[in-house]
Amino acid sequence: MAYEITLLTTMAISVLFALSLNFISGFCGQISLGHAAFYGAGAYTSAMLAKAGAPFLLTLLPAGLVAGAIGLIVGFASLRVRHDFLAITTMGVGFLFIGLVRQQDVLGGELGISAIPSTGLGKIGFMAFAMGLAALFAGFCVYVKRSWMGFVYDSIADNEDVSEIIGIPVSRYKLIAFAIGTAVAGVAGGLYAHHVRFIAPDSFGFVESVTVLAMVIVGGIGSIWGVAFAAAFLSVLPLWFQPIDDFKILLYGALLFAMMRFSPGGLAGLVARLRGVS
Repeated sequence: MAYEITLLTTMAISVLFALSLNFISGFCGQISLGHAAFYGAGAYTSAMLAKAGAPFLLTLLPAGLVAGAIGLIVGFASLRVRHDFLAITTMGVGFLFIGLVRQQDVLGGELGISAIPSTGLGKIGFMAFAMGLAALFAGFCVYVKRSWMGFVYDSIADNEDVSEIIGIPVSRYKLIAFAIGTAVAGVAGGLYAHHVRFIAPDSFGFVESVTVLAMVIVGGIGSIWGVAFAAAFLSVLPLWFQPIDDFKILLYGALLFAMMRFSPGGLAGLVARLRGVS
């Protein structure tokens, strides 16, 4: 039973993390290759507060705020870059985060932070809490997608220049997307830190950014249910087949190539096409 609880908790955290990137890339069309940096910022913030004696639940809000603040800074600095240049910029942020963490002894340096205090919720309680947060944010994404803001983001993702011409404050909404997406990634990072109870710089490197991007693209960029399904499945696939873990980045790279070549809309697009045929 403990193994199944661990799997479900891992799935819930991955779904929350993937949906946070989907809010930026899927809704607003801003590709990020350094999203793991915000995940890591939340994880380190939550872990440090917990080590200082703060209760688990009181560490998540600061984790989200710190990650969201960094996201706002990155978003503001990235307003004038798009597409490939934006991807390179965010990738640089990811490398910068890893470099800074490794040099800070207060953050554990290369050794990371171990013995992170227990949440006090128990395994089942923590699993339910993580699943609840993932479901809550998924519901929020559905609400945004169906609201007027969803139409705004569709317009920005389709063509930023035309959106500006028709009066949409593109910069403002891009910053909002970055703030929300990175803040939620920070919360997911806080959950991850308390789930594994040990974090190190390598846990939030480029591989992790590619992994979450693969979840979004395989699920169908912009699709809420598709991304959630892909995140849940891909997060536990290496746990089911341990040999795969050594080739995880190769597997995810192959999945990205296959999806972009044969089904650019991901699983959601594939299902939509099958429904259209039937």
